[in-house]
Amino acid sequence: MSSRTLNRYLAREIFAAVGFVLLGFLSLFVFFDLIAELRDLGKGEYSLRPMFTFVLLTAPTRAYELMPVAVLIGTLYVLAHLANNSEFTVMRAAGMSPGQAGWLLLKTGLVFAIATFALGEWIAPAAESMAQRVRIRAMIGVIGQDMRSGLWFKDERAFINVREARDAHHLVGVRIYQFDAEHRLERITSAARGDFLEKGHWRLSEVVQTQFTPEGPRNARLAEAEWRSAVNPDLLNVLIVVPERMSAWNLYRFIGHLGANRQKTDRYEIALWKKLFYPIATLVMMALALPFAYLHARSGMVGLKVFLGIMLGIFFYMLNSLFSHVGLLQSWPPFAAAAVPSTAFFLAALLMMWVVERR
Repeated sequence: MSSRTLNRYLAREIFAAVGFVLLGFLSLFVFFDLIAELRDLGKGEYSLRPMFTFVLLTAPTRAYELMPVAVLIGTLYVLAHLANNSEFTVMRAAGMSPGQAGWLLLKTGLVFAIATFALGEWIAPAAESMAQRVRIRAMIGVIGQDMRSGLWFKDERAFINVREARDAHHLVGVRIYQFDAEHRLERITSAARGDFLEKGHWRLSEVVQTQFTPEGPRNARLAEAEWRSAVNPDLLNVLIVVPERMSAWNLYRFIGHLGANRQKTDRYEIALWKKLFYPIATLVMMALALPFAYLHARSGMVGLKVFLGIMLGIFFYMLNSLFSHVGLLQSWPPFAAAAVPSTAFFLAALLMMWVVERR
């Protein structure tokens, strides 16, 4: 059997198995999400239709999160099945070394890595943002709804408070507190509504301005006023979508915005490095599955090995979530915190391969 034919055969089997496993896990998690959303059913206009829409729109994010686990279990199942039918033994007898087997899996894994990156960079963030907007609009909620005073954020020497934001382009109840270079309150601007026009420009409606001067405060009322700010809908969307579910590009831009305003960026930096490392995790999972094929060929027990693979996948998912927690990693560089899960599993794969070869 030629290398090209073997690669095509393995790839076809792995694609089918990974797709089946991913569909199964995705159905399970979507069902759990649907059950969790039932507690908010009936709040505002949050009926069954927006609830189902919200859950379906969050499915791409779930698929992105589950991809490495599905790749591990699917690849492990295929290799175990081949070993159980003595096909893998025939491949080894024909001269296929562990290095060649790893290379075949690597070429297949690159497809999953590219798909994972595309899913996490474009499809999942867009769908997640739409999902949150559907939910907020249906519940007539606000961004930052857990804060009694609304949403607060900083832009250079100004602090902005927004009472309601049903989407990132339209703000309700805007207050802008402008300070001078010596941190003295210079101006307060209140507006009933703020609408995004173009880059750096907002239109404020029903505006009341209070200017603090040495002679005393001066008030002015305007029907409309222009507000120039670095704040834009892309940055406000961060407040709708959690950092772990944003695209790498939006994370990079928001980190720059926070850094320019001297605000903490730890959580967003960890999320950015995780986003960059996560596609590599699919390759690591395939490398981790390879030693199990040799163990199957020697000792059988396909079901047990697949079960161990599932446990490893769950452990990776938990470890990845643990190292996303900023509070536990205050002394860790963001790069290291994001790289630990994939590195640990890659070293485990190398160790297992060495043990198998020594037997």
